[in-house]
Amino acid sequence: MSPARMPARSGPRRRRRAKQVGIVGAAVGVAAAGLATAFAVERALVRKSLNAPGDPHADVEFGDQPFDSELTVTAADGTDLRVEIVEPTTPTGKPTIVFVHGFALDMGTFFFQRQVLAEQGDHRLVFYDQPGHGRSSRLKSGDYDIAALGKSLAAVLDATVPDGHIILVGHSMGGMTIMAFAEQFPEWFGERVTGVVLMSTSAGLIDKSKLGLTTLVARVSAPFFPLWGGAARLGGGTIDRARVVSSDLAWLLTRRYGFGDARPSPSLVTFVEQMNSKTPVETLAKYLQTLYTHNRFPALSTLSGVPVLVLVGTKDYLTPVTHSEEILRYLPQAELVKFDNSGHVVMLEKADEVNAALLPFLKKIS
Repeated sequence: MSPARMPARSGPRRRRRAKQVGIVGAAVGVAAAGLATAFAVERALVRKSLNAPGDPHADVEFGDQPFDSELTVTAADGTDLRVEIVEPTTPTGKPTIVFVHGFALDMGTFFFQRQVLAEQGDHRLVFYDQPGHGRSSRLKSGDYDIAALGKSLAAVLDATVPDGHIILVGHSMGGMTIMAFAEQFPEWFGERVTGVVLMSTSAGLIDKSKLGLTTLVARVSAPFFPLWGGAARLGGGTIDRARVVSSDLAWLLTRRYGFGDARPSPSLVTFVEQMNSKTPVETLAKYLQTLYTHNRFPALSTLSGVPVLVLVGTKDYLTPVTHSEEILRYLPQAELVKFDNSGHVVMLEKADEVNAALLPFLKKIS
């Protein structure tokens, strides 16, 4: 190669490289501009929703509620569970009601039910945060499992209700936890557990739920659910920080998938999104495999000996009405109540209506 010809060949190469860099830079610029526009739109939508007049819960102070005693229960998997107990006004001999919340939430899920039942003062109430949620500790190793959650419920019952009758109330994954408990400890039902309430839950159709997405997207994305845990372990902290940055998007998604009403209470949406955001992404990812493979239809037979109330919103995209109807196929004696224009957090979105169905049921079986 002649040195005299080198400059002639390097010129086009430099121009090609400069062109490639320019293309990449333009692409990055377009992407950045697109993201900036998207976040600006999100922020505008959230601000518009938050500032909309007529929020029925604008003056409600969501958050911690009063309790008479608290304790920490260590579950079989080693997690420390935060438990709060509300005592009846006077001893009534009625069953203790134990509330079990769902995925990415905490005991605050039952805010309005706790409020009205505490005011009535007829029942002893027990609330706890599931492993990895709220103020309970995270699992130190391995993945979370619905079966282990059933054992966690057993530990809470042993510690808080050593005798007397019990009514179990479970929302979403909390309902699945009750099913897992029934599968492992069938002797409790009829003898100790004398009633069950299942809210917005499923006995095993999670893999068929499209989460409100198009059929194509749901079909393509579903097989990757079991892989998300590994991704979170590699970068859980990074993803958590990204969630903070995209909090406006999280708020909009919470409104879309948690609520059925086109204009839900912004205060309620914020309350639910805050519970979501407090749950570490690593914890969420560790639950996905067990939720995806959950199948406890056989366990429902254990519930056939006790009264069962099933509640669901007609616009629940996460555990649709068909999931509750499938439970009724196995428990034909159960009572099913559907709430129009309500999503997955039906006990918050339609609190008055849910309480209107719940309180008579509790009175009938107490």
